Amino acid sequence: MAGHFRSLPTQADQRFPSYPQFSGFMKPCRFEGEVQNLEIEGTIPQSVNGTFYRVMPDPQLVPFVDNDPWFNGDGNVSAFRIQAGKVHFKQRYVRTEKFVREREAQRALAGRYRNKYTDAVEFKVRTTANTNVLVFNGTLLACKEDAPPYAMDPETLETIGLYDFDGQLPSVTFTAHPKVDPVTKELVCFGYEAKGDGTHDICYFSVKQDGKFSETVWLISPVVAMIHDFAVTENWVIFPLIPQTCDVERMKQGGEHWQWDPNIPFYLGVLPRRNAKGSDVKWFRAPNAFPGHVFNAFEKGGKLHIDLPVSDKNVFFWWPDAEGNAPDPHEITAYLFRFTIDPHSSETDLPPPEMMLREDCEFPRVDDRWLMKEHTHCFFNLMDKTLGTDWPAIGPLMGGGFAPYNAIGHLNVKTRHFEKYFPGNKHFVQEPIFIPRSEDGEEGDGFVMALVNNYGAMSSELHIIDTQDFQKPQAIVYLPMRLRAGLHGNWVDGQDLAFANP
Repeated sequence: MAGHFRSLPTQADQRFPSYPQFSGFMKPCRFEGEVQNLEIEGTIPQSVNGTFYRVMPDPQLVPFVDNDPWFNGDGNVSAFRIQAGKVHFKQRYVRTEKFVREREAQRALAGRYRNKYTDAVEFKVRTTANTNVLVFNGTLLACKEDAPPYAMDPETLETIGLYDFDGQLPSVTFTAHPKVDPVTKELVCFGYEAKGDGTHDICYFSVKQDGKFSETVWLISPVVAMIHDFAVTENWVIFPLIPQTCDVERMKQGGEHWQWDPNIPFYLGVLPRRNAKGSDVKWFRAPNAFPGHVFNAFEKGGKLHIDLPVSDKNVFFWWPDAEGNAPDPHEITAYLFRFTIDPHSSETDLPPPEMMLREDCEFPRVDDRWLMKEHTHCFFNLMDKTLGTDWPAIGPLMGGGFAPYNAIGHLNVKTRHFEKYFPGNKHFVQEPIFIPRSEDGEEGDGFVMALVNNYGAMSSELHIIDTQDFQKPQAIVYLPMRLRAGLHGNWVDGQDLAFANP
């Protein structure tokens, strides 16, 4: 790789640029530390006992790349420990190789998003570990889909190091959306571009509860495209390909890793979950579209059903097509669809999906106890322009990033009953999580929790909503600071953490 690095740029200006993704609420937070006993309005039920982990892209240093996308920042992990009605907050950066070397150099060294050819130095592993955090086998894993995860201590948030499952990890990449089987407790995973940038290789693998690999399957993608999320059922895995494609020659010329391709189908790869070979994968096709995060998937009547939001436009508008075409971000919407797939069919063109909800939605969650089987309830971020958001007041403060969401939705997919939680006219919500009221309670009965941006106070809040009274908050937890928009997070029950760390 010698010879492709750019010369280290001069960096006299130590201010973040005035682009939207570095302004207003999106101005980098860069906080590490803890705050005990956060202010609480309302009452947090005693049954809510555990830790909410989330991660945000949060650059520690001013980038040298012009107009750097917002999620190219360093992974900064937050932990909200909730016990006995009290909330304690802790936050620490993931000490990736990139983070450590840039802190030593006191300047940015990594270049464009997922383009090593624009770096000022050579990295062994250049990930930012900034997309998702989850606990598996007693370890907190900070994930980004371009590299193995980083292991962290779930209590202290100290970085342990790059995590390769005791040398078992076969892929150079690891999904930011592994799935934990609620029955077998397996961690079901994959990596795309699994043999390096621009490769067609996908590696699917499954890890048993004791940390030992039980399945490893190599397969070939029809195009080198982004596979951000995937779906798992009892017997199948499904890979939705986003038509953002990679070309290494473009990267070598200093271009972007991703480029939207409006001329290829929306592919859904279907592979048997167990005892499969790479040749067993079947690639089904639908018209060009942008698939969002998976709600859930399940088997019924010999067919696979996968629910996910789908947009007819390029949601990642900052990576336009080859001609530079990109949609107006204000015109991008994603509606909830259900695709039905016969995995044994010789016909690879999928029938039109069923629209489950004509509301602009994303960042979906189900009751994780119903993951991989037929579900009834789902929760998600919602953009509803009729709810009374004070756009003139908050517009200059919002900053850039994903399209904002001003409410949380709850849909019963069987009755189609739909309800909304609106946190206020100067508030936007981040990804929700679901906490069951009790371990053996009914599906969807419990609490929804989400970090909320309060643009009036320019600070962050944690809202907790009882699913039995979805219109108002059960409790609001106030932070004395502003946390930048994050991507994903997960709830870990206090009993599970105690079991993992006796």
